Order: sequence, then structure tokens, then C-alpha cells
Amino acid sequence: MHRRLAFIDTLRGIAVLSVLVQHVFEVIVEQHPTGAYYWPIHDVFGYYMNFGRFGVVLFFFVSGFVIPFSFPDSATPARDFTISRFFRLYPAYWTSLVVGLVTMQLLNSKVYPLGQVAANVTMLQTFVNVPNLWVFYWTLAIELLFYVGCTILFAMGLLNQRFTAVTIVVAAALVGTTAALLIENRTVSSVMEVALNLSAMFLGKIIRDTVIGGKLRWTHVAVCTLLYAIFAAALSDRRFGGVYHENFFYSYSIGSAYVCAALVFIAFAVFGERMAWRPMAFVGVISYSVYLMSPFVIVVVHRLFWFGDGPLGWSIFLAVILALSILVSWMTFAFIEKPSISFGQRFRSARRKPVIIEPALSTQGAAE
Repeated sequence: MHRRLAFIDTLRGIAVLSVLVQHVFEVIVEQHPTGAYYWPIHDVFGYYMNFGRFGVVLFFFVSGFVIPFSFPDSATPARDFTISRFFRLYPAYWTSLVVGLVTMQLLNSKVYPLGQVAANVTMLQTFVNVPNLWVFYWTLAIELLFYVGCTILFAMGLLNQRFTAVTIVVAAALVGTTAALLIENRTVSSVMEVALNLSAMFLGKIIRDTVIGGKLRWTHVAVCTLLYAIFAAALSDRRFGGVYHENFFYSYSIGSAYVCAALVFIAFAVFGERMAWRPMAFVGVISYSVYLMSPFVIVVVHRLFWFGDGPLGWSIFLAVILALSILVSWMTFAFIEKPSISFGQRFRSARRKPVIIEPALSTQGAAE
């Protein structure tokens, strides 16, 4: 079993809290009078930076840093990887589904079509053109695509070849940027957005291959990051437009989110465990539960309590949601996620040989 990297968990914590804060301020500005604060809030969370997208992309970088190296040295590595991912993702996800359905029924008397619910149970709803029950589930489809892609590359013996990830990022950036500049089509832009998100993941692998594996150089990181940033800027302009419509999704803020996530991730990777912060790392450990459960905490707190308009009331609202989200998510992690992961390990085949931690990681452990 690999040991965790605290700086990676710190990044996870930053990512999920960025998403949570974005959601909280969207509720505030969309459902309450904000007076003189209306435009300052929009500037911070919509015009200059979308912190929700920043957090999501930071998660994608972390996945790229971790997932390609999660195939165990066992008799059936692809099978064991699939089993570990299933028990890592699905039990907590199903818990979120149940909590969400009950919450919406109790608070809003909202009932969802049985077919939509059934499709969402599989986590494959996006691939069969069924709407997500809640919009934040969209990121899970990207994760699944990345897992499938890594499994295929692993089976072909290409996943950990030196230039595989570099080739993918460069090709995606060149094709995606060209398509964004020359093709004005919503479907094409949506497909390219998926490619951009997957590029962030493979760029995360490139960074790991540089700072830990030693297979690549910083020139590779620099070139790939530059092409990725150009891709992100061009696609964001095409996909979200150059006119701000007060909906928190604007070309500048989305492009900034992708670029800033890359720069933050690179900075953390360079300094490694020196960037770890224990309280934030704790949030990172339970970040999947926080991501899945906090939207419903926001709904409940907003519906049942309100602490007044203005900075003080909003600050209390945010603090209560942070505290309750962490509490609920810790419970979900302790009673759902962790036992499920342990249970899933029973179905994995035996290792072919003992795990040897890479020399470059001897002082900090390999990422989980």
C-alpha cells in the first residue's frame, strides 16, 4: 500500500473548499439582495476567477498525478485497479444520491423521473445522454473517462512510456485550439472542453514524471503548460463568450481557473511536502465526501436558516456551511468511504512482488 503525500491532500482540500465557497456565494448573490456588493462579488467569483472551476481543475491535476500510478503490481492489475476505483467512488456516490433525493423531497417536494434516477445510479448518465440529477456530478464523467483511458493505455503498455502523456497533451492542445478558433459549434466546443479537462489530468502526470519519476524535464512541463494554457484561453472564449452575462461563467474567469490551477499545482509539486498544511490535508482526505455532500448542506442551511444580508450574515452563513459540511463529510468518510475501500481490498489479487517505494520518494512516500 502506498503512503499518502500530505501536499497532495492539501491540494485536495484547497480544491474542494474553492468549489464550496463558489457555490455559497452564488447562492448569496442569486437569491438575496446584495446591494453595493453585487458587482464586487461578481468580479471576484465570476469575472476574474471562477473558483468552482479552479477547484475542479485542481482535482483533475491531482488525479493525473495519482491515478496512472495506482495500478498495483499484482497478477491482474487492470482488474484490481477497476475494483479499487469502484469501491472508492460508488458507495459514497450512492450515499450522495440518497441524501440528495431525500433532501429535495423533504424541502421542495421534488420528485425525479425513475429513469433519470436509475441512470444516475450507474454514474454513466452522461454517456447515455441522461441529465445529471445535480449539476456537480458532471466531473465524475470526466474522472471515469480518465480511468478508462489509463486502463487502455496500461493494457497497451503505453501508460508509463516517457512521452505518452506529452503526446496526448500536445495533440489535444493543437487540435483543440485550432477547433476553438475555426469552428463555431456548440457540440464541438463541448467535446473540446472534455479534451481540455483530460489534458489537465495528463499534464498532472507529466509534472509527476518530472518531479518524482525523473523521466521528463522542466522544458517538457513548460511547453505542455503553455500549450494547455493557450488551449484553455481559446476554448473558454469560444465556449463562454466575451460578454459577461452575470451568470458566473465568463471566458476570462473560466480561462483563469484553468491556468491558475496549473500554476498552483506546479508550485506545490516543486516544493512537495513543504507545502503541506495539516488542517487542509485533513479536509483533503475527506474531500470526495465534501464534494458530494456539501451542496445538500448548502440547500438545507439556506432553506432553514438565514443569518441576514450583508458581510456579517454572509460570513456566518459560510462558516456554518463549512463546519457542517466537514462534519457530515467526516461521518460519510468514516462510515461509508473508508469501510468500502477496505472491503474492496478483499477482492484484489495478491501482489507479484513486494512494493518498493521509489528512491526519489524515500523521504515522503508515494502518492496514494
